[in-house]
Amino acid sequence: MILSGFFIRRPAMPPSCFARAMMLLLAGALGLSAQPTTPAHTGPGVNFSRAMAPMPAGILAWDALSKTVDATNGQPVAHLMFTFTNQFTNNVSIVNARPSCGCTTVEMPPVPWMVPAGTTGQIKLNINLSGKVGTLFKSVNVVTDQGTQTLGLRVNIAPPVAPTMSEAQRAAGIAAAKVDRQAVFKGDCALCHVKNVMGKFGEPLYLAICAVCHEANPRASMVPDLHQLPVATSEEYWRATISAGKAGTLMPAFAISQGGPLNEIQIASLAAYLNVRNPSRMPVPQK
Repeated sequence: MILSGFFIRRPAMPPSCFARAMMLLLAGALGLSAQPTTPAHTGPGVNFSRAMAPMPAGILAWDALSKTVDATNGQPVAHLMFTFTNQFTNNVSIVNARPSCGCTTVEMPPVPWMVPAGTTGQIKLNINLSGKVGTLFKSVNVVTDQGTQTLGLRVNIAPPVAPTMSEAQRAAGIAAAKVDRQAVFKGDCALCHVKNVMGKFGEPLYLAICAVCHEANPRASMVPDLHQLPVATSEEYWRATISAGKAGTLMPAFAISQGGPLNEIQIASLAAYLNVRNPSRMPVPQK
């Protein structure tokens, strides 16, 4: 064996022991435990040299190679399941299942998982949806001693629904805010303006805490239309306004340091979202 120009002498050991050592090294590269496996998984017919190659046809028959699931906004986890049948003439050993990211976890028997010829198995996948919006695309590589199969995952997350208020509730809220603009974070008002902000950022946070006033239909006359502000705006403008509010108006201070419910990261995410969603508009010149 040659490594970087040097000759490396192979350790003196029986051929079977050397083969076993190389199998353990390969198992480590595949993410398996370095502990010795049972003879059922290391005997004749288990050849890990094909593990990283694409799986040929006629080995595992899947119910689908790609699946889609719909999720509601606020749903914590999406669940999918793939079913397969071993159509090969021999046993197939599944040695790993690698998700494309850390938000996806796999449920299946301990590996190496030996699937006898003609039998069926299932691989369950759980995708963490916390803080996620829109459409997610994930994948999982199922590694076997007969090759690797990639499974595709798609999750469609429904857009969040802005909370609604009755006319009586809106009138009561406006009256309270005229006395104390931080009143929206107290009493019954806190149900809309405080309770639903945990773990939310960007658009989901806007819809949970801001849209109840700014996207109301009809919108109260004293609540500005953020799509048509007659002033120059920027990310810094949005951050300052969200943090400290606007004295003399109904706009409260949302920063925790000023009695509001939002931390600095949430405020920054809102400012970035609004800066993109509502491009700056300069005042219309007077004629």
